[in-house]
Amino acid sequence: MDPLDLREEIPVLDDVTYLNTGAASPAPTSVVEAATDEIERQQYVAPAGEGAYPALFGTFEDTRERVAGFLDAKTDEIALTQSTADGISRVAAALPWDEGDVVVRTDCEHSAGILPWKRLRDRYGIEIRVLETDAGRIDRDEAIEVLAGADLLCLSSITWNYGTRLPIADLTDIAHDAGARVLVDAVQSPGQVDVDVGEWGADFAVGAGHKWLCGPWGAGFLYVADEATAALDPDRVGYRSVTDPNADEYEFAAGAKRLEIGTTSPAPYAGLQAAIDCIESIGTDTIEGRIERLTDRLKAGLDDDRLLSPREYESGLVTVAADNPEATVSRLAEEDIVIRSLPSPAAVRVSVHAFNTAEDVDALCEAL
Repeated sequence: MDPLDLREEIPVLDDVTYLNTGAASPAPTSVVEAATDEIERQQYVAPAGEGAYPALFGTFEDTRERVAGFLDAKTDEIALTQSTADGISRVAAALPWDEGDVVVRTDCEHSAGILPWKRLRDRYGIEIRVLETDAGRIDRDEAIEVLAGADLLCLSSITWNYGTRLPIADLTDIAHDAGARVLVDAVQSPGQVDVDVGEWGADFAVGAGHKWLCGPWGAGFLYVADEATAALDPDRVGYRSVTDPNADEYEFAAGAKRLEIGTTSPAPYAGLQAAIDCIESIGTDTIEGRIERLTDRLKAGLDDDRLLSPREYESGLVTVAADNPEATVSRLAEEDIVIRSLPSPAAVRVSVHAFNTAEDVDALCEAL
């Protein structure tokens, strides 16, 4: 498959110029069919065959293996979640907290990486420190200073508001040297750049399939490094969390599975497998190369005072200054161009994926 084959598989692209993948991507027909086929198998076939629950668990395990391979992780290091926010919250709720513990986050985190720490502040009295950036750039010496005495660092692999790539491996080393664990919001990475969680060295990483992977809603994933598992003491438990749900005394499952709870639909996970198949059939190098060429074309049409993202390529997220972001989004929607506004900075954000074309970019530049 090449990027234009993927474009042909996404029917909605016949109707709009879609440049909002960083929020959510429309799915190709093969992904929708995989999810639909899974529902039909669960309802029409499995009850008279292997049984509903064996079929359900089989899909979960197949997805776990597929995600692990895609992230270069081990199978027991992957938990299945519903979303990025769900994954971050599960980690936040499973770590032990005491009054005075310190969480550091950057000023470029999505609300999914902000709200859980506010809740822990209100519940346990933890301290929240904000590592300030320069439009998505982190000063290493400042990171060392802010992380001193911290217990957890939460940061994004690609910032959602500037599209910059943060130096995850380096910042992880700094955090670990300070005695802090590291949680990476990686949702803007899988599907547009190669991800090897082992190279990051982080303790936890979360993501979901409905953005750059072009997958369905409801299929998230959570990586827990083997050596970080012992730190987790989940506050919620269900039959998928434990080794034997019928034992007199429960024992949490080994690895990341201890963060799973109970029954959920297998359809999104079947769709996620198909989405990963699509992305891998094109190849991450091909995808990233095409995104780079298209974002270069977009940035060439923007003056320096309008372009808030780096002019040099870092990701498919391009932030553009706008006097009235909401009005700009609405005006472009009337021209069948889909982008989104941002709360900070006050701007609009364009997401360029491999299924986009030079014509898409040119139409956007003219409309802007």
